[in-house]
Amino acid sequence: MTPPQAGSPQTTAALARLFEAGPVAVLTGAGISTDSGIPDYRGAGSPPRTPMSIAQFMDDEAYRRRFWAGARIGSLRSSGVAPNAGHLALARLEAAGRIGGVITQNVDDLHRRGGSRTVVELHGNGSVIRCLRCGARWSRTEVLGWFDELNPGFVDRNATAELAPDGDARVSGAGDAVVPACPGRGAPCGGLLRPDVVYFGETVPPAVFTTAETLLRDAEALLLVGTSLAVNTGLRLVHRAERRGIPVAVINRGPTAVDDRDSVRVRVEGGTSETLTALVAVLGAESD
Repeated sequence: MTPPQAGSPQTTAALARLFEAGPVAVLTGAGISTDSGIPDYRGAGSPPRTPMSIAQFMDDEAYRRRFWAGARIGSLRSSGVAPNAGHLALARLEAAGRIGGVITQNVDDLHRRGGSRTVVELHGNGSVIRCLRCGARWSRTEVLGWFDELNPGFVDRNATAELAPDGDARVSGAGDAVVPACPGRGAPCGGLLRPDVVYFGETVPPAVFTTAETLLRDAEALLLVGTSLAVNTGLRLVHRAERRGIPVAVINRGPTAVDDRDSVRVRVEGGTSETLTALVAVLGAESD
């Protein structure tokens, strides 16, 4: 059966019915951020990509050079990235009491910037950098400023590099880049800095997943937005919903891992921005 296309009155009405019993839990993936200009990992036309693993980042200085070089150039290319209509729609649904918050697999911070108050970041937040020695946390902007001081002229040489799905960039000439170290707070440190995110090879912190489970426990349905569910953490939440016997709905461009499951009551093939915007209007959650 071909999933209905986004934006039709029938599709929007079917989604709206999920909210009749009470608040809905929402799980988002990279597909909600594509309308903000961030490429998707697995969507149609996405280039093959092998994400960096935690072992590579921790054990190989060359990988860390590549990461920080890509992060610096990616920050230039993504400086205009802003929350899109999908992020804003979810914030309005939360403000109206229609959802308890957002569980996201994204690390781009766009849900918070879009006005969502309760955001469970399963894979962390890429805008936060932490020191593995002293535990200090720094903003990504601060650390990238240190990169500029250590690598004069690097930005000019790589300003046109291609933006990657995680908001970084594919750069050349990173082999000589100098990696920033933690300056410490009040005392010199020199510790290894890393983004406060869950890398491939790591697991979601138990406390974070428990918070996501709590949102799901208090919901009457689960809405999957812009995710193919290729990562096991999202599937675990679907399994939790199925054990409770609550319905699941999917909004996504392209197939997902749960399309054929009996728990999926509504399956929308299409973009998240237009679908969620229409849903907000039907549910009367538009801002004044």
